[in-house]
Amino acid sequence: MNGIGHLIGALLISARSKTQESGSDRLKQNLVNVIKILVTVALFAFLLTRIDLRLVGAIIAQADPLLLLFALALYFFAIALGAVKWQILVRAQDIDVSFGALLSFSLMGLFFGNVLPSNIGGDVIRAVDLARVTKGRSEAAAISVLVDRLMGLFAFFSAAVVTASLATLMLAQARALEQIEVATVIVASAFLALCAGLFSRRIARRLAPVFEIGPLQRFRPIAQNVYRALQVYRFRYKALSLNVLISVGIVVLTAFIWFVVGRAVGIDNVSFFTYLMFNPIIAFLLLVPISFNGLGAKEAIVVTLFGLAGVPGDQALAMSLLFHVIVVLTSLPGGFVWFSKRRMAAFSDRATPPTEPTPSASPVSGNSLR
Repeated sequence: MNGIGHLIGALLISARSKTQESGSDRLKQNLVNVIKILVTVALFAFLLTRIDLRLVGAIIAQADPLLLLFALALYFFAIALGAVKWQILVRAQDIDVSFGALLSFSLMGLFFGNVLPSNIGGDVIRAVDLARVTKGRSEAAAISVLVDRLMGLFAFFSAAVVTASLATLMLAQARALEQIEVATVIVASAFLALCAGLFSRRIARRLAPVFEIGPLQRFRPIAQNVYRALQVYRFRYKALSLNVLISVGIVVLTAFIWFVVGRAVGIDNVSFFTYLMFNPIIAFLLLVPISFNGLGAKEAIVVTLFGLAGVPGDQALAMSLLFHVIVVLTSLPGGFVWFSKRRMAAFSDRATPPTEPTPSASPVSGNSLR
């Protein structure tokens, strides 16, 4: 849900474009990053009291490189599928942007979200970059990212509810999952209510008077544009259905990537179905960003869940660490794209000669510059 909060903030960019980040904001962001790093270190320290790090290192060193390369290729394919499902929603807004551009925006978002210790969400990067090329349709651009995230979460929560229920029923030591199942159902219900509220015209009409209040009046044009952009998707059943269908495909694909990485580290006693059960649960538990890029928290969750399926802790930890390496490696091209665009922009600025002031007209013409 953290990404949705970042996106709602991104919708106000046009109204705050001239506002500089204060020193207290930067201090707060740095403090949050320090806390996340400390949580990551603490979680790893806890894991290492129960798992022999030398065994983990030996498992990683002996991992099948061909299977890891296959998993890496599959993850790149999942990223491309994400750009495809986003393009479906962008076209529904009548925004003409190429797949290549959307893929580059997605890669840059992944770089900022998965590699850098930044509080800027990857979805915000996607929204801002798309807004720059839409020329005056920044709200529509941000809404396409928001709806893309909502549809992805819809597919994810649906899978999480089903798989948590199945895991609770099928695993002998799954009593610990019962609370996760209840939490999943509660959050999924709240999420469906949020979606209904965003698309509801009745709720929009009731909220309209709020933007007549003094300082909120400046945000009224943005709120109107956001409302219109959301209503574009109200009856675009085909676009929304395709987006959800591809999102479900990505959930299954990422579970298969976990399966391939597990096979690479020698986990042969767990079926693909188990990975399919655990993948949405892992993602659900990582919704609250308590650690640095999910490190530590993800490893603790993976070790716990796969321990219920009889996987030794050292193998589960090795699998989780290698999966994170794949995530980082597939995010690095976004940094190259971002750096290349910055260099091109800087070169363009240097290559463009400064405009000389127009010479004043002669006194005979009687014209003057104003």
